[in-house]
Amino acid sequence: MPGAVFLRGDDITLRTIEEEDLEFLRDGVNDPDVREGLTTAFPFNAEQEREYFEERISDDDEINLAICEDSEAQRASDPSSGRRGGETAPNETASPSRNPRDAEIVGTIGLHDLEQQAGHCEVGIWLAPEFHGRGYGTEASRLATDFAFRELRMHRVMARVLATNPASARIWEKLGFTEEGVHRDEAFTGGEYVDIRYFAVLEDEWRSE
Repeated sequence: MPGAVFLRGDDITLRTIEEEDLEFLRDGVNDPDVREGLTTAFPFNAEQEREYFEERISDDDEINLAICEDSEAQRASDPSSGRRGGETAPNETASPSRNPRDAEIVGTIGLHDLEQQAGHCEVGIWLAPEFHGRGYGTEASRLATDFAFRELRMHRVMARVLATNPASARIWEKLGFTEEGVHRDEAFTGGEYVDIRYFAVLEDEWRSE
């Protein structure tokens, strides 16, 4: 059974992460295109991924959700369907309530380092490489950030990206985050030291967007 839908967007849903997702998570964090962005240098096997699931993903001190592409978005992005986004086949109608069983997991997003007293947290996200460039990262980040302000009463939400990953930086720039600084040579990934760029948005800035 898939996880329960927690937040719903236009083309994606954010749902709970369940045991059946562990294989996808293991394969994702070991993919060179993903793990370099996560700055992880060691392989994760199935048992380690299960431990992470039990200790971190299931922990009450942070929120971790699966990013899922719904069936309608999947068909719209599939070139073999011969249809563009929003189109339906002659004998097909778009369902207003999408079934989470039709959704394919494409990545994860989390709210980490939740500080209720200070009112701040960090958003972390990764997508499988084959789903890059479809706007899912921006939509998932918007949903998670809005939830942090609206439901968790956060005052400040931050994110950080490698300076070598301008595509990730554009997500936060699109959402109205302000670049607050750069930590020089903070990460070592891909065989070199890399700067990390820090972005953040405050509650009143978010609500004024």
